[in-house]
Amino acid sequence: MGETTVDRRDERISMLSSIPFFTMHLLPFLAFFTGLRWWDALIFFVLYYVRMTALTAGYHRYFSHRTYKVNRLVQFLIAFTGGAAAQKGALWWAGHHRHHHKYSDMDEDIHSPTKRGFWWSHCGWILCRKYDATRFDLIPDFAKYPELRFINKFHLLPPILVGTATFFLGYALGGTASAWAALLFGFFGSTVLLYHVTFMINSLAHVFGNRRYATRDTSRNNLILSLLAGGEGWHNNHHHYMASANQAFRWWEIDTSFYLIKLASFVGLTWDVRKVPKHMMEKHLIRNGEADIGMFEKHWQNALLALENARSKTGEMYGERRKELDALIAATKAKVEEIARLASGPEPVGGDGAQ
Repeated sequence: MGETTVDRRDERISMLSSIPFFTMHLLPFLAFFTGLRWWDALIFFVLYYVRMTALTAGYHRYFSHRTYKVNRLVQFLIAFTGGAAAQKGALWWAGHHRHHHKYSDMDEDIHSPTKRGFWWSHCGWILCRKYDATRFDLIPDFAKYPELRFINKFHLLPPILVGTATFFLGYALGGTASAWAALLFGFFGSTVLLYHVTFMINSLAHVFGNRRYATRDTSRNNLILSLLAGGEGWHNNHHHYMASANQAFRWWEIDTSFYLIKLASFVGLTWDVRKVPKHMMEKHLIRNGEADIGMFEKHWQNALLALENARSKTGEMYGERRKELDALIAATKAKVEEIARLASGPEPVGGDGAQ
C-alpha cells in the first residue's frame, strides 16, 4: 500500500486559458437585456438534446467504446455535432475516456472524485493544460481518419459555425434582438448546461446513486442523471459491461441515446449494435454477495485519510500504526481480489473488444 507514484505537481488550473470557459457562464445572463421569446427556449432545448445525444451516443458509445458501426460520413457528422458542444474533438474526448476506464478510481484516473475531489473531477482537469493533448496512442482505430484528425485539431470550428447559424436563425425569426437572444440564451446557455451535465457523469455518478454490480470502481446508477444525460446515468451498469450500446439493463431504466441508436439501425444508419448479454446482466450482482472491490478500496482510502488526519495526535505511534494498517489493508485487499477473481469466471468484465 505505497503512496501514489503519479506526478501531480503540474496539475494546476490555467486561469488564462480558462477565461473563455468562465466567460461563457456569464453570457446567457445578457439575454435579460434582449428579452426572450418562445423560440429562444425551443432553440435552447433542441441544441441541448441534439448535442447531448451526439456526445452520449457518439463521443461516448461510438468513439470511446465502439458499441455499434456507422459509415464514414455518419462518423464525421457525429464528430462534428458532438464537437459543437465545445468539449473538444472526438479523438481527444474518447482517448481520455478510454484512459478513465483503464484506471477508473485508481491513482492514474485523471478525474476520479474519490481520489481528487468533486471540483477537480467535475471540471478542474479540463482547465488544466496538462491534459490539452490528444491521447492518439489510446485511440488509433479512429485516429487513422484524416477528417477526424482535422476536426479534432480545429475543434473550435463546429461551435463557431453552429453559434453563427443560431444567431442568423434568431435574426430571421425576430430581428436583431432575437438574434442576440438566440445566441446568448439558446446557444451559450445550452452549451453551459451541456458542460455541467456531462461533467456530472464524472463527478456525481461516482458518488451519488445505487450500485447493482460489484466493480473495481465506485460507479453508481442515478435516475436523475440518466434523464438529463440521455441514459448516461446508468453508470454502474456501464462500468460493469462497457461494450454495450445500451446502458439501461432493466425495462424501466430510460436510455434515450440507445433508443436513437436502435432506431437508426432500422434505416441502416447504424449496424452491429452491441447489447449486454443476458448472462452478464445477472453476473456480479451485489445482492448475491459478490465481493465489491471498488467500494472496498474507497473505504480503504478513507481509512488512510483518517489516519493522516490523526497524525498529530498519535505522535511517535504514527509510523507503527501506519505500518500495521497498511499490512492489514494489503492482506484484506488481496483476499477480496482473490474472491472477486474466483467469482468472475473466465469472461472479463466488459466483454471482448471493450476499450
